[in-house]
Amino acid sequence: SCFFYFFFILYYFLLMRSKTFKVLARKIKTNFLLKRKQFVLDVLHPDLPNVPKKELQKKIAEVFKINDPSVIFLFGFKTKFGGGHSSGFGFIYFDIKSARQIEPRYRLVRNNLLEIQRSSGKQRKERKNRATKKRGKEKSKIQNAN
Repeated sequence: SCFFYFFFILYYFLLMRSKTFKVLARKIKTNFLLKRKQFVLDVLHPDLPNVPKKELQKKIAEVFKINDPSVIFLFGFKTKFGGGHSSGFGFIYFDIKSARQIEPRYRLVRNNLLEIQRSSGKQRKERKNRATKKRGKEKSKIQNAN
């Protein structure tokens, strides 16, 4: 009976434990030249191994009162040894246009602001090999063809 009671309490404790996280932004700077706010983001997640960036985007959109979470770019997250605490960087752009101008392509793809149409590896290799045999305008025409 004591054995059963112990497992009941353990089950109840695990059930009641919430899978929440806290977000702390520090070193917040408004960069008017690049049309963004930039900050270091600390995430406290003692019950979770890690927090997805989409959930972090939603939470930051609530904190900073932003309607469109696609202007929030999060990157460079490292989980501290022992877990429960991660830190990374974040940018909040004033508008999508400035984000598209400044952000690198791979981050735009991550935020679904840019779609890359990839051809097969064989087609890319053939195009590269055709371009090596040409020079000048002809070479650039081959490289830019889809």
